[in-house]
Amino acid sequence: MAKPNHTPFFLLAILFMFDPSVLFSHGQLLPIVGEPRDNTTSNVPIYIVHVVKPDGTDFLSAEEQENWYESFLPSTHLETGEPRLVYSYTHVMSGFAARLTPEEVRAMEDMDGFVHAYPDQEFELFITYTPSLLGLNGWQSLWRNSSYGEGVIVGVIDTGILPTHPSFQDNGMPPPPLKWRGRCYFRQGICNNKLIGAMGFRGGANPLPLDDVGHGTHVASTVAGSLVPDANVLGQAWGNAVGIAPRAHIAVYKVLFNNAGTQSDILAGINQAIADGVDVLQMSLGLVSLPIFEGVNLGSFAAIQRGIVPCAAAGNSGPQESVIANDAPWVLTVGATTTDRRIRATVKLGDGTELNGESAYQPSGFLNQMPIVYPGASGIQAYRECGTLNGLYVRDMIVLCWGQAIGGNVGRGQVVKAAGGAAMIVMNDQLQALTTAAEPHILPAVHVDSNNTRRILNYIVSTPTPTATIEFKGTMFGVHQNPAVATFSSRGPSLVNRGIIKPDIVAPGVNILAAWPVEVGPNPTGITNTFNFLSGTSMATPHVSGIVSLLKKIHPQWTPAAIKSAIMTTAYTLDFDGNFITDQFPDTSPASSYFAMGAGHINPSVAADPGLIYDIDESEYIAYLCGTGFSNAQVTIIARRPINCFTHFQMTAEQLNYPSISLTLGAGGTKIINRTVTNVGEANSVYSVQINEPSGAAVDVSANQLSFSYVGEKLSYRIRFRARSPTPAPGSVTQGQLSWVSNEHVVTSPISITFT
Repeated sequence: MAKPNHTPFFLLAILFMFDPSVLFSHGQLLPIVGEPRDNTTSNVPIYIVHVVKPDGTDFLSAEEQENWYESFLPSTHLETGEPRLVYSYTHVMSGFAARLTPEEVRAMEDMDGFVHAYPDQEFELFITYTPSLLGLNGWQSLWRNSSYGEGVIVGVIDTGILPTHPSFQDNGMPPPPLKWRGRCYFRQGICNNKLIGAMGFRGGANPLPLDDVGHGTHVASTVAGSLVPDANVLGQAWGNAVGIAPRAHIAVYKVLFNNAGTQSDILAGINQAIADGVDVLQMSLGLVSLPIFEGVNLGSFAAIQRGIVPCAAAGNSGPQESVIANDAPWVLTVGATTTDRRIRATVKLGDGTELNGESAYQPSGFLNQMPIVYPGASGIQAYRECGTLNGLYVRDMIVLCWGQAIGGNVGRGQVVKAAGGAAMIVMNDQLQALTTAAEPHILPAVHVDSNNTRRILNYIVSTPTPTATIEFKGTMFGVHQNPAVATFSSRGPSLVNRGIIKPDIVAPGVNILAAWPVEVGPNPTGITNTFNFLSGTSMATPHVSGIVSLLKKIHPQWTPAAIKSAIMTTAYTLDFDGNFITDQFPDTSPASSYFAMGAGHINPSVAADPGLIYDIDESEYIAYLCGTGFSNAQVTIIARRPINCFTHFQMTAEQLNYPSISLTLGAGGTKIINRTVTNVGEANSVYSVQINEPSGAAVDVSANQLSFSYVGEKLSYRIRFRARSPTPAPGSVTQGQLSWVSNEHVVTSPISITFT
């Protein structure tokens, strides 16, 4: 099992400058999390401090609560005059962020009400066609049945937004619901009935929430962008660009700056979103292996307590195992898959061999065979990745560069072009495997997978004068073996949640076309309806957040756990060719594991009518936390109230009423797991059990049928797992499925068994 790391979810940087005075209202606005602070840089570190108020204490105002928080501080201001208190949290947690020395934190530990403190740390980003691919259009579609998500508010926690992009026009949009309490930090007239709120959070200040990276704009338009006709990237994937929930409202909370943001800022953004009245939290950010009582996991628990559905990216640290982020059981954790669309470019070698790849930049007339040069033959890393080509002669040649499956390869082309190269072939190694990026290169280029990389390298070492050309073939659909799990998509099993399968679901996340703040490619023309392809679990997550918005519209009474259950138990596990969904790592395309794809690929229209759901309330999550070994202090932090696990009901992770089933089983061992389902389909319905047994285990269910008399009825059943002989070797993982089938519905739970 690979060692977890803190690889950034998404690395993407562009030079993107605006005149803030055009968009910013200079009037003072006051956020609910506390007064805006001066953004003076301080050498005193920021700590996040969790506290619990004394029994019987109720604060009459946010100011009174802030005064209590300040009572923990040695002083309200530093010697420089800078306020110590950075954020006073009112919803997301019981506590605050403040500038403190380690010694001052240790002194605070003896104070009544103190629970825990830890240093602030940086988070980073995880980095059309898909609405129709997901079956959202049509006469009896989820779009029509949900009124396109009208009235639902999506809170986008990200890098901000370019509010003037056509994807955020509000033609025909109704005003926001009366419950909306948010504000817009752009000048009057910039926000509208589509973009109803926008705030920034940085070190206690509220900067302009303008997108300086592009990531937030791309994500926001994917989840709920308005229809923009004739969208394309350099003439490719031409069509109507539209978000998954096109009539939902967008509220933006900028917490990331130049691809990074601190935990205190992110918690402040989530805190504000909860206070403002959002229905869905869209979060394409995080850190892998972060404790369950910090960051997005912590903020998401406060969200579900108010009926808000938190959707978060699994991360881009694949294909290594156990480097997954945002993996608490109350978070809807999203992995990424391919679609059946390719922006096709083909390498034609001098011997006539044709090898397919992708590129968004597709110039005409590039047909001549040219010499191939491989700077990486020297073994120098910078040459391998085309970080520099200084001292090498590449003029009028096709240059081979090692690249990244997720993208970010345009910069390599800039180096090649500056050195006089005619074209570039971006190559995947075995770790990057089969996932390729269609990027807006500035010179003729193609990105090929690891199989085609081997063929190219074999050709150049076996040929005295290797040559090639690149043929550009445009946008193609119907490519086989799709969807497949993207190489970069983070995988479980989680090292944090102690037994829950993560990710929960996968969705399209490779070469997703969505709004972009600037033009791309080699020849800007001054257009304003600019779009770009991006890949990442960051791109998959807004697809799920949009679908959650549609489900919230249809089923406003459903809990976050019910919505998650509906999405998971209706997911599909077969690709468009009818085979089990494959993994793009390794490049032999094996069948995917549940720790790569969760319950499967999201299936929106079926999720709206799942038949049965597995619901979970707050007390069950607390029992799970206590039963899986978290300390009283850690559970208190999450619950935002004192918890004594010694007196609280406890359960193991296996017993949590989750829509998926994960357990460990030893030789000769037996385990019994309980589940409860709620009927949300038809009255007087009967479901029969179907089991696909995992290899090495016998599975028995206490009831062959479940008969429901009325809608809302709950029925429980037991599953008995028994290790067969011979038992698979310790460390082996096998998987199967349990389904409840009626005349109208199929309710499926994935099963994963790890043998010990």
